[in-house]
Amino acid sequence: MTQHPRLSLGLEPGSVMGVSDWTTLTQEDFNIFGKVTRDEDPMHTDPDWCAAHGPFPTTISFGFFTLSLLTGFSHQASPWPEGAYAINYGFDRIRFLAPVPVNSRVRGRFVFLGAEPREDGSFLTRTEVTVEIEGVEKPALVAEWLGLVFPPEAQRRLDTR
Repeated sequence: MTQHPRLSLGLEPGSVMGVSDWTTLTQEDFNIFGKVTRDEDPMHTDPDWCAAHGPFPTTISFGFFTLSLLTGFSHQASPWPEGAYAINYGFDRIRFLAPVPVNSRVRGRFVFLGAEPREDGSFLTRTEVTVEIEGVEKPALVAEWLGLVFPPEAQRRLDTR
């Protein structure tokens, strides 16, 4: 993938796009995520169970909860061209590398890997995303995130029926 002149991010492949602010992941966050996703696994939602029986001495973040933070982190960290709109296209790779204990602070680091023009005027972008845990060398996750960026001239109403 190469940088395309119409998708001017001012970045070369391999450039850091940005780093989000630190955010603290609380037990309430884990409990709400578990309830919404209908997965109230005690490893994530029950501190007493973890202390007595869990593989970790305290609750840890759901991997998918950590992953779900990427969009919010990207809004803080990643520049996009004026008037462009980006949508999630998926991932080529996601690896959950380290558990995130309750009350940890995490942030997202975004590295631009490239953009490829598509026939409809949009661009397929690739971004390496790392979720860092404050004070921990190993990241919580590393992923290659794919996005579709629609510059103003490529935006149109799509029939979703």
